[in-house]
Amino acid sequence: MDDTQDDGPPPSSGKPVDPRLLRYARASRWFFAAVAAIALAQTAVIVAFAWLLTRAVTDAIDGMPLAALTPTLGALALVVAARALLLWAREAVAARAAARVQSQLRAALVDAIGTLGPEWLAGRNSASLAVIAGRGLDALEAYFGRYLPQLVQTVVATPLILAVMWWADWISGLTVLLTLPLIPIFMVLIGLATRAVQQRQWRTLQRLAARFADTVQGLSTLKVFGRQHRAAASIERVTDDYRRETMRVLRVSFLSGFALEFLASISVAIVAVSIGFRLIDGALALGVGLFVLLLAPEAYLPLRQVGVQFHAAAEGIAATDDVFDVLDAARARGPRPVSGASAPSPASRADGTAPVLRLDAVRVRRGERQLPPVGLTAAPGSVTLIEGPSGAGKSSLFAALRGVAAFDGDASWGGVDVRALASSDWLAWAGQRPGLMTGTIGDNVALGDPVPDAAVVRRALDLACAGGLDPAHGLGVQGSGLSGGQAQRVAVARAFYRHLRGAAPVIALDEPSSALDPETEHRLWRGIRLLADDGATVLLVSHRTSARAIADDVVRLEPSGVPA
Repeated sequence: MDDTQDDGPPPSSGKPVDPRLLRYARASRWFFAAVAAIALAQTAVIVAFAWLLTRAVTDAIDGMPLAALTPTLGALALVVAARALLLWAREAVAARAAARVQSQLRAALVDAIGTLGPEWLAGRNSASLAVIAGRGLDALEAYFGRYLPQLVQTVVATPLILAVMWWADWISGLTVLLTLPLIPIFMVLIGLATRAVQQRQWRTLQRLAARFADTVQGLSTLKVFGRQHRAAASIERVTDDYRRETMRVLRVSFLSGFALEFLASISVAIVAVSIGFRLIDGALALGVGLFVLLLAPEAYLPLRQVGVQFHAAAEGIAATDDVFDVLDAARARGPRPVSGASAPSPASRADGTAPVLRLDAVRVRRGERQLPPVGLTAAPGSVTLIEGPSGAGKSSLFAALRGVAAFDGDASWGGVDVRALASSDWLAWAGQRPGLMTGTIGDNVALGDPVPDAAVVRRALDLACAGGLDPAHGLGVQGSGLSGGQAQRVAVARAFYRHLRGAAPVIALDEPSSALDPETEHRLWRGIRLLADDGATVLLVSHRTSARAIADDVVRLEPSGVPA
């Protein structure tokens, strides 16, 4: 993997809520409606609390007995309970919405990667994508649980409270109206700074994940060449970069919190001083002054909390930017070939002829190079051997058939362009890297089969000269627990299994015997020939001259790539 992949900071919509969220996560729509309704109820409760508390205080000052105050105090207690209940309801709605949105965005991200295809994925760092889909989307909990509810609360509550204050005392309402914009102005300035440092922190985390994954994957090679300490030092440097970026984010967060609290406190103090002077000269009644003074902090509170919660949600915002970039790219690309969809199926043609794989002047593009044209015809029941020196493009040709590499020319199976087909519908492939995963050998052989067939697993292992392996044997990370030759044979058995289950008429094998001894290799050739005689279309890349014994056709490639 390339840990230097960096596409720069993600584009931002520049809006408090990215409209793409509503497009890609349907659960967010009902969430906004529910939170808006709760915010409206909370605003009513806030106004009722201020009015009831004002009435209780003024009645007590006027000497009203406790018995007469009981209804007001009882109503005040109910309002307090209602406010607590509404806070709980908002938290519950936000938690449920966050879980559903995370699930929907993860599913959409996986579908988008499938739409973009292996060629797009080959140019990306899988560790960075894993961080986005994992920790990044997990950070949406703060985004949905705190930031968005507070944003909706601000949109709903602040204008209503300001209107109530203006109705009760227009001077206090005007004071709040004039001082209120100071908070959003500082929020925007601080938010821009926060977003910049948060994006740098997020990119550093992705780079750290990629570097760590690459180091772990190549640790054995690094140790052989004595470079493991240098790799560890590189990880330490990136980790230190992440620490510094995290501390910078915290410094900006604390500074912004102080600034917002200071502005709100000064603004409330101005309202309080104005009310105090007018109470002294008798221009304002005590009940009106106390009511407005109780509402003043509530008018500033939602805006202050939006600024505070923005920092808590900044990581989730940065992650959703990356997710939306992938989803936008997939949407622009259009729908992918869907496995099992109603696309033309060569196996179901009306004339009843067997589908044939044809390549006509296929030129694979690899970066700035364009490989020489390749032409071949491979029919069911045949083994086509592809030979050539290293760098001639043998593996690149298989990559093009799998959709991992772009190419010019015509490549069709059964008369249908392979680019219009899902490779999983017609091609079973085993590459030079086994690509095994944690699980049993049987699980790896039957990968992708929802209902594995134990008998077919055993037959595939036998044909791949791995009959001595127990399908129930467990493997570790990346298939650890097997020798190189055993892992290679299990990967070949996986390709055989897909064909035997009728999922892939064409078998493509890239150097399947590179780690085998001559006797095992001879048995493997015999198994491949047996599958071809039973109707499989086999493409075989091998540098072993012994492969010619089972080949029906030999295609020779030469390394003479030219600029694209």
